[in-house]
Order: sequence, then structure tokens, then C-alpha cells
Amino acid sequence: MALPWPFRALIWFCTVVSVSFAHKNVLFLLADDGGFEMGAYRNRIVQTPYLDALAKQSLIFNNAYASVSSCSPSRASILTGMPEHQNGMYGLHNGVHNFDALGRVRSISTILGEAGVRTGLIGKKHVGPGEVFKFDYERTEEQFSVNQVGRNITNIKLFVREFLKNAKDNPFFLMVSFHDPHRCGHITPQYGSFCERWGSGEEGMGLIPDWHPIYYVWDELILPYYVPDTEPARRDVAAQYTTISRLDQGIGLVLQELKNAGLEQDTLVVYTSDNGPPLPAARTNLYDPGMAEPMFIRSPDPKSRRNEVTYSMTSH
Repeated sequence: MALPWPFRALIWFCTVVSVSFAHKNVLFLLADDGGFEMGAYRNRIVQTPYLDALAKQSLIFNNAYASVSSCSPSRASILTGMPEHQNGMYGLHNGVHNFDALGRVRSISTILGEAGVRTGLIGKKHVGPGEVFKFDYERTEEQFSVNQVGRNITNIKLFVREFLKNAKDNPFFLMVSFHDPHRCGHITPQYGSFCERWGSGEEGMGLIPDWHPIYYVWDELILPYYVPDTEPARRDVAAQYTTISRLDQGIGLVLQELKNAGLEQDTLVVYTSDNGPPLPAARTNLYDPGMAEPMFIRSPDPKSRRNEVTYSMTSH
């Protein structure tokens, strides 16, 4: 089976020798249940200055889709280039579901590792088994709590810094997998519907030093067309937007670490999400709000397309 072009492109970019750059590196930024809530996709409410700045330096995709609107299957498809009915990840990896990819499947981390590329995963992993999805450097929920590696943007910044210190002599593929803006109210309701209170500095909530919370007034929002206009829905979206702004600030920190390491001009940057938002008619549904994804790609090649939109269809 022919691999989807984003998967082939990442492998090519990491492994093909070019006289243009010292190394071929890839920084893959993944949101968890992220949709089009950013200025780059014409949302005028949520504040996402770092994502918007990245989009202006990138080729923006207006017809990008997930292969499946569910977390683990989508992530497995991203990392293997194969749809879930071929890679074996039919459902969620965690808890009672306990789905794993087939042992014969080869992931991008395996393929790139064999080519001498250093691989890293920071944040939410949510796929298995470990021998299929093995990275040289891992800071995931398998070693720490998922909030500490996926929502604590100060920790994420420091993990990225640690990885990049050892990545200057070889090309690298680094996936930073945020846990925002995934819901958490069903597990830890004390932190809010989307963990918007966690790390905010409120009493008992802890403090994320690099996070400057942005709060949204629920009755002044413009709701997505697929969300019913009710007070509970508005409060949900306001909480979601707060965590999207945390994700955005985390993106800014990661990109600054890349620049500080002197690797910005040698690194392809990709931003997308695993599936749509956890809202009615979105995630786990086959409608556009569940399947359509944000995607933009920034290339260090000065001849690349920047601040442009493509309507070509792609999927991951």
C-alpha cells in the first residue's frame, strides 16, 4: 500500500541528503482534540498569537483530514502511515479498551531510527505496543502524569531543551504531543471541564510558571455552528478556549527553544491535531467538525510557500 504523502514527506525530509541544510530535522506539533480555534482559521475570539505567527510562516491547509476521529487510532495512523484497519489500532490504547497496533507494523520512529535519525516524543503518547512505537527519547504518560508532560508547558519547554542539547550532531524527528485542549472534567472535575484551572495558580491548583491564563466570558462567545447555543455549551467552550491559549503559549515556548538551539533554519515544523474537538457532532463523528483538522507546515527552505493557503486535500 502506498503511504500517505505527509508520512512519506517526513521520512524524505529527515533522510535525504541536501546541500542546502546542515541537517534535516522535523518538529511535529500535535494538539489533542484541537480544531480550528485560532486566528489563522478566522476565529476572532480565542487568542492564539503564536499559532497565528507560525501559520504566517507556513503553508496552510484548508482541506486536511484525520483518517479516524478518535485519539489512539488517529495517532497510530500518523506514526505508521497506515489506516487503523491495517495498523491494528482499532480503538483507544488506555484502560479497558487496551488496543495495540499489530507487532509487524513499522512506525516512523523505527524507520527513521534505522536511518540514523534521533527520535523523540514529548507529551501524550496514547499508542502501543512499546516495541512498535519506540523513540530514542521519551517523556510521556508512561513515565510521568499526562498533565505534567502534556499540559505543563514549563515542563514541556525544559524537555524540549534537554532533547535539543543532544540533537545537534544528528538529524532529528521530535514529536511534541500536547494534552490540551482535551477534556478532563470526567476524570478530575476539580480542575474544570478542560483542566483550565489546573496549574493556574488558584489555591490547590498548582502553578505552571510560564502560563499566563486567558479567560473568556461565556455569554460573549460566538459558538461554532455545530454547537447548540445553551449556557452549559457556552461555558464549556469558554473553558476550552482557555486551554487552547495554554496550548498556544506552549507552542511559542517550544519554537523559542528551537530558535535558541540554533536549529530553526534546519527544521521543518508541522502543526496539526489528532481529531476534532470533544463537542457535539465533532470528535468520534464522521462530520467535518470531527474529521477536518488544522494543518500548516513551515519549511526552512527560503523558496517554500509561506503565508499561503492550499485547498489540496490531504489526510493523516
